Amino acid sequence: MGAVRYDRWEVPSIHQAHSSLQHCSPFTFMSGSSVTPNFTQTGQTLATGYSPQQMQDCQDAQTTQQYSITECPVTAAGTNLAGAVSIQSPGLCWPSESRAEDHTSPYLLQEFRSQMDMVKLQEARVFLQNMDYSRTTWQDDDGDTILHIYTAKGLREYAFAAAEKLCELGKLDSKEHKGKSALLVAVTASQPDIVQDLLSLGADISICDINGQTALHLAATYGFPRVMQVLLFAGLRVDLEARNFEGLTPLHCAVISHCATIKAINACSSSSTWLADDGLQTQAEDKLVCLRLLINSGASVLSQEIKSNKTVLHLAVKEGNIHLVRFLLNLQLSNMQAFINMKAHGHTALHMAAGLHGNPFQEELIRLLLSRGADPSIRNLENDQPAHLLQSGDTGEKLKLILKKKSASSRRRFTSLQDQE
Repeated sequence: MGAVRYDRWEVPSIHQAHSSLQHCSPFTFMSGSSVTPNFTQTGQTLATGYSPQQMQDCQDAQTTQQYSITECPVTAAGTNLAGAVSIQSPGLCWPSESRAEDHTSPYLLQEFRSQMDMVKLQEARVFLQNMDYSRTTWQDDDGDTILHIYTAKGLREYAFAAAEKLCELGKLDSKEHKGKSALLVAVTASQPDIVQDLLSLGADISICDINGQTALHLAATYGFPRVMQVLLFAGLRVDLEARNFEGLTPLHCAVISHCATIKAINACSSSSTWLADDGLQTQAEDKLVCLRLLINSGASVLSQEIKSNKTVLHLAVKEGNIHLVRFLLNLQLSNMQAFINMKAHGHTALHMAAGLHGNPFQEELIRLLLSRGADPSIRNLENDQPAHLLQSGDTGEKLKLILKKKSASSRRRFTSLQDQE
């Protein structure tokens, strides 16, 4: 059979724009937005200018939505109070195992602590206490409550006071029009302190939006290690294997997002006008930290996404993400060989590597997989071995020789074991 590129026999790719990731990009607040809420105690309806721009492709989580928070007419609480008293909330620290295993991220080398301004919190509480029920629970045309707005803008003390009030009314988990509770907004906006506050008040950690995305899915997609840390170490029961409506676990989302960032870095490096993008490098590092956190917390690398049964290894190999493949193959698994040879609609990771025609890491990926136990004799549903999927020409012949040598070596080892028996 002639050489077949991977994209010809690939099942519908989950790397295409997912409906589950269409409206979940991080919040970026306009530089002109005020740190202090500007409200008026009138009958004016609660207004926000915080409508997301339509994303062309949220899969890579690179583009940020602009959320311009206009004046929220709720209060003009005194902002001239002097002598603000601050308290330090309990610090969250990384487990010693995580520290020992990864020295690539600053998040693993230091604790992050936060302060809450008690004077500002008190004035927020006073204001909320004086607000009538209808205005406290009112939702705008997008379904946003005052808690959603405070959370999106990062106003921690006001968000905490609003959360206390809505908690009393049984509406802490009210959702806006895209199904996001205040907790999911806090995650998407990368507000770890507010995430911690909401969880401490009883916010539902397992709640999902209209696309089935939980807080873990969102934190994994956008690569927010501090948010991920809060979610995993809050002392709450969290489902690491929860599936969104595309059949992806948080770990799948983290891998897909990391691959997209690496692809963006590679695209920049191949450009004639390339300049080092520290932002992309930082994103890649943060997303890898999220991967480590999920795996260290018990997320299974054996989980297969629903559409085509790919594992995280299939996803990484398919995108030629050599950095992530190395990471996955260095994990301490009880049966690494079984993991490497798992099938996705009949294709092993080695089949996928063989189909990466023209990829600069194709040979390295094949050698790496073989060194960790990939079996070149396994056939897919079309009865093809990985060697049958290689490209024509000198490169293909070189790779075919590598696969044949490994296959012959495996046969000799098997024969030797039989003789010993």
